[in-house]
Amino acid sequence: MERDIEDGGRMSGHRIGILCPTPQYEEDWSHIRADYARLLGDSAIFIDWTKADDFSAFGLVTPLLAWGYPRDCPRWFGLLDRLEAENVRVSNPVSILRWNSDKLYLAELDAAGIPSVPTIWSALLDRVALEEARRTFNVETLVVKPPISGGADGTFRLKRGDPVPDSVAGYRMMIQPYLPNIAEEGEYSLFYFGGVFSHAIIKRPAKGDFRVQEQYGGREEAAAAPDQALALAKRAFATTAAITQTGTLAYARVDVLRDSDGIFRLMELELIEPSLFLRFAPDQGADFAKALLSAV
Repeated sequence: MERDIEDGGRMSGHRIGILCPTPQYEEDWSHIRADYARLLGDSAIFIDWTKADDFSAFGLVTPLLAWGYPRDCPRWFGLLDRLEAENVRVSNPVSILRWNSDKLYLAELDAAGIPSVPTIWSALLDRVALEEARRTFNVETLVVKPPISGGADGTFRLKRGDPVPDSVAGYRMMIQPYLPNIAEEGEYSLFYFGGVFSHAIIKRPAKGDFRVQEQYGGREEAAAAPDQALALAKRAFATTAAITQTGTLAYARVDVLRDSDGIFRLMELELIEPSLFLRFAPDQGADFAKALLSAV
């Protein structure tokens, strides 16, 4: 277990175990770690999520930095089972974390009237599945991604004639039409703390790419949340609460994209370990810290 204590201590006495990546994880998360240390002071204890064992010293455990968990799903779901069995106070609740781990939740939300990016759930990705998807969506270019993934791992844009990538061939995958507006307008992310809207950003991919993540050259900037996007997020939260029988969440990120007809569609509901881009929050994250500590 790795322990880091920062000066400040404004919120000391509330020890929060923050599950974080393994030392070998390649993405840079130091700036986010610094944000949480700044906001939570000496209450923040950073724990390699794969080595977390004793939670008795914490008033709260949060997976906000458990990046890389999709690469070791058995360990991840085993950890969730243990947190639940030991009745550890977790933010967000374990039931939400388990439900949100597999993007099949999008199909549940879509069936309940929350429009998402059209998706075919392929049990075994091959060329036949791709051609059937092209006919269904009436498009030439598709995006495929694993149902349990993060940071665009295993995500590919495939034009007609492109081979099925070896790393995902034969696996359970999501198949979606490529929506050009990801590059033309961008993807909006809306952030909520304690159920209250905080801020929004718009993310755009590098020229010629389709992935908005920073490690692929994506860039982001502050944005005013469109009314349609705010309305979609509100409906998504209400539907999620009804499906999961849970209440207000400490934190949430809602990723949405406008399709070619001008309709906002849910791309992801990020309730486990989203980057929160607190530098764009009007209060630099103070409301986030209050929402997190309210669960202690």
